[in-house]
Amino acid sequence: MDIGGGPHDPQALYRLARQLIPGGTQLLSKRPEMFAPERWPAYYQEARGCEIVALDGRAYLDMSLMGVGACLLGYNDPDVTAAVVRRVRAGSMCTLNCPEEVELARLLLNIHPWAENVRLARTGGEAMAVAVRIARASTGRDLVAFCGYHGWHDWYLAANRVAGGEADRLEGHLLPGLEPAGVPRQLAGTAIPFAYNDIERLCAVFAAHGRDLAAVVMEPTRAVDPAPGFLQGVRELCDAHGAALVFDEITVGWRLCLGGAHLRYGTAPDVAVFAKALGSGHPVAAIVGRARVMQAAQRSFISSTYWTEGVGPAAAVATVRKMQQVDVPGHVAAVGRQWRDGLAEVARRHGVPLVLSGHPAITTFRIDHPDADALGTLLTVRMLDRGILAGSAFYASLAHAPEQVARYLAAADEVFAELARAAERGDAAQRIGSPVRHSGFTRLA
Repeated sequence: MDIGGGPHDPQALYRLARQLIPGGTQLLSKRPEMFAPERWPAYYQEARGCEIVALDGRAYLDMSLMGVGACLLGYNDPDVTAAVVRRVRAGSMCTLNCPEEVELARLLLNIHPWAENVRLARTGGEAMAVAVRIARASTGRDLVAFCGYHGWHDWYLAANRVAGGEADRLEGHLLPGLEPAGVPRQLAGTAIPFAYNDIERLCAVFAAHGRDLAAVVMEPTRAVDPAPGFLQGVRELCDAHGAALVFDEITVGWRLCLGGAHLRYGTAPDVAVFAKALGSGHPVAAIVGRARVMQAAQRSFISSTYWTEGVGPAAAVATVRKMQQVDVPGHVAAVGRQWRDGLAEVARRHGVPLVLSGHPAITTFRIDHPDADALGTLLTVRMLDRGILAGSAFYASLAHAPEQVARYLAAADEVFAELARAAERGDAAQRIGSPVRHSGFTRLA
């Protein structure tokens, strides 16, 4: 299929991808339409530290998602890459099991003294499905109460299946507009949402469904700290009703504290799930938990061939060991604060109404204006012109240093001057020269 464009034209390649791949990419968060349609470079040749060489040879400083949170140590970390190369050269897959999976389990249990067992997977979404399956098998119950975003599997999207049709009950849980097409209607009512820091709502869920609740599934934090007593209150409710407490540490894990945010807050779950940063850009996920819950995995069929390959565990072992030696949370917090404080000052100086949220290590922002999407797209396009990948979030990494933040802020100072003029004149969309970004899950034409 020939659609024109040279072999290194990222826009031409993405046009082809949209014909061949439903949705264009494998991950919604990597769709160019989420950043700057027809302008976002989409494909890369090489990535090191916090710098990327795109398909067309242009170099960019990544001040955006850092592999959607997967590369906390930076791209192509030399210690992790060396461990991966050793395992690949020795053979990454065979009839026998790789010893690194046992080494990784021991490392994780040493960091989490509340836990006794570990199961491994390769992606965050499937690991959450494993955790929910184990919780249901352990309790003999079907219902799950949750808050936050936890992936694409049926157990989660069932929240948008309601008696007689569909409803966006996931709005307010990071990603709205997720249609439950393909999720069995019989799962309606099995996933019950509640809001973070709303202990009264969770009490009401337990009052109505306590005998049928297998688990409470949530992130220990996402954008804000837990209210005093909130996590402990959740823990006590689970204990009182015999439900498992499952913490999703896939995104926030390792950023705020070695071993996950729950250790920082002093509340131990029954199960904690890790992925993304655990493998530093290599696929691996871990379900860590108490033996009384985790042993239920032996009563349910939970098994997959590629959960036994060696690259993921080798990468994770190298990653965890490096994080035990280097204060990654301290570094990303300092870099994130520098970026956050600097951007707030840039916005104040130019009169752009910027709203920042999240922890310094993983900050999101929005422009509080009716043309917010157009203004955000314009920001991305102008930063691309300056060799910087920028969106509406910054995931700080160990590879980011003050000089990269200073480069971003200098460029932002120029761009925000234009944003202020565009906001005043209402012509942001006309300035972009291409379509405005999407703001959520949208079917591609």
